Amino acid sequence: MSVSAFPLRKRVVLLGATGSIGQNTLRVLAAHRDQLELVGIAAHSQWEKLAVIAREFGVRHVGLFNDTACAAAAAHPEAFLPGTHFVSGVAGLAELAQLPEADIVLVAVVGTAGLEPALAALAAGKDLALASKEILVLAGKFILEAAHLHGAKLLPVDSEHNAVFQCLQGHSHSTVRRVTLTASGGAFRDWPAERLAHVTPADALKHPNWSMGPKITVDSATLANKGLELIEAQCLFGLRPEQCAAVLHPQSIVHALVEFNDGAILAQLCPPSMTFPIQHALLHPARAPGVDAPLDFTKLLSLEFRPIDEARFPMLRLARETMNAGGAAPAIYNAANEIAVAAFLAGGIPFLAIPRVVEQTLARIANFEPSDLDAVLTLDTEARRVAAREIENLKSTT
Repeated sequence: MSVSAFPLRKRVVLLGATGSIGQNTLRVLAAHRDQLELVGIAAHSQWEKLAVIAREFGVRHVGLFNDTACAAAAAHPEAFLPGTHFVSGVAGLAELAQLPEADIVLVAVVGTAGLEPALAALAAGKDLALASKEILVLAGKFILEAAHLHGAKLLPVDSEHNAVFQCLQGHSHSTVRRVTLTASGGAFRDWPAERLAHVTPADALKHPNWSMGPKITVDSATLANKGLELIEAQCLFGLRPEQCAAVLHPQSIVHALVEFNDGAILAQLCPPSMTFPIQHALLHPARAPGVDAPLDFTKLLSLEFRPIDEARFPMLRLARETMNAGGAAPAIYNAANEIAVAAFLAGGIPFLAIPRVVEQTLARIANFEPSDLDAVLTLDTEARRVAAREIENLKSTT
């Protein structure tokens, strides 16, 4: 879709409006009402919050993943604007993603539930701003094929991939030697290794730099988040596994570095706020004043980089192994990690058991190259079942 095809304001559908990414997106939308218009919103179950958003932004297309929550919302029409249309479930979110009046769909749904809506948006020729990295890890090949087939743009919202996207503007991907994503190191970056056996979910959710949802915050502590991002970068930018690297950067100011074949390195810097990549994706290729204050170089600013110890962060090692294995391995990694993180947050397994569950699940399922999306979804279900069984086995032996 060409820039000239857009109306005066880009019309946005936001899936995942009540989460961390969604709330930052709303801040961007509120700051740029002259350029962006919200026309559809969805959440998992928090219909009261959706009602507030709908009234503030004048939205009459509302979706809830949870059927019961959708029924509750529909039973309180006075909370919404007159004439509000309610949809529910994955099919409902896919319907929102194909709204005729929409120009761009931002998918900020946690996990893989946003896969069908993302594909629906692309099938309708909508540009896709993607904040859910699990979608590309699960079915990146099919997402890229759909975008190409329907002439839609893929605009990364993850801060790291958005940074790479910006650094690559005007450069051929064939000139890239290496892409390096930065990692904050999460809540336990500076903890001695012996303390990791005793951490609690509350400990893991205390991220030093970012304000994010529980699952992604735990992923930052294990570096599974960075592993998923490396897999996503390989897919998005057509890289070989050995071209994808990660480095610890405690300040979370440099979000990615792109090294070219002449040895030059370009980096993208901004404060650790998701409003920067969200705004870039929604307004692309235009730029406008940001929601949050930019970096201030009149004040002391230190940038530190450290190599990552993969013995301390085995989830990064496992991600590299899945990248080299290819096929279904990244999808297995993702599904097993989701199940393991949920078990940890529920108090069912210790923190250090997360990589053990993922590694055991990868070992239990034979790798193959999925031929279609149904095969991917079947694999995802099987990997979750195997991971759940590994967790039960782990509980019975401790």
